Amino acid sequence: MAKIGIIVGSLRKEAFSQKIADNVATLFPEGYETEFVEIGNLPIYNQDYDENNPAEYDTFRKRMKGIEAVLFVTPEHNRSVPAALKNALDIGSRPYGESVWDGKPAAIISHSISNLSGFGANHHLRQSLAFLNMPVVQQPEVYLANSQDLLDANGKINNEGTVQFLQSFVDTFVELIKRYQ
Repeated sequence: MAKIGIIVGSLRKEAFSQKIADNVATLFPEGYETEFVEIGNLPIYNQDYDENNPAEYDTFRKRMKGIEAVLFVTPEHNRSVPAALKNALDIGSRPYGESVWDGKPAAIISHSISNLSGFGANHHLRQSLAFLNMPVVQQPEVYLANSQDLLDANGKINNEGTVQFLQSFVDTFVELIKRYQ
C-alpha cells in the first residue's frame, strides 16, 4: 500500500485548502492511503537547530520518511506559498544531505479566493520541489479559482466537472507514483 502525505499550506481553522484536500483525499484508489501531515506546530527553521533539533523537527522528519509521495494543497499568500509551507520544506530538507523529500513524487493543488487561482504559489512551490528533487505532476495543473464558491455548506465540492477534473489529476498522480515505486 502506498502512503500519500497530504500537506495543507493554510493553518486557518476553516481553511479552504483543508476542505479541498479532504475532498481530494477520497479520490485515491484502493491501495493508496492518505495521511494528513501537520505543519503548523513546526518552529521556524534555523540552521543552528541542525545541531540540536526541536522535537517537532524530528517527529516531522521521521513521519515524512515513511511517506512515499506528497500532495500539496495550498492557498496563495502575496503571490507565493504560505510561510508555514516554506518552513516545512526547509525543515524536511535539512540537515544537508538528509532531505526527506528526495525523489518523492509530488502533486500540487493551488487555489485562491480570486480568479488568479494561486498561480504564483503553484509556480513558486514547483521551483522549490525541483530543487528538492521531487518529480511533480506536470499536467494537468490544478489552479482553483474562487475557493469560497467551490464548496457547499458541508465542505463538499459543489461542481461535478471540478470533481471529475480532480479525479483525472489524482489518476495522473497515481501513475507518477507507480513509476517511482
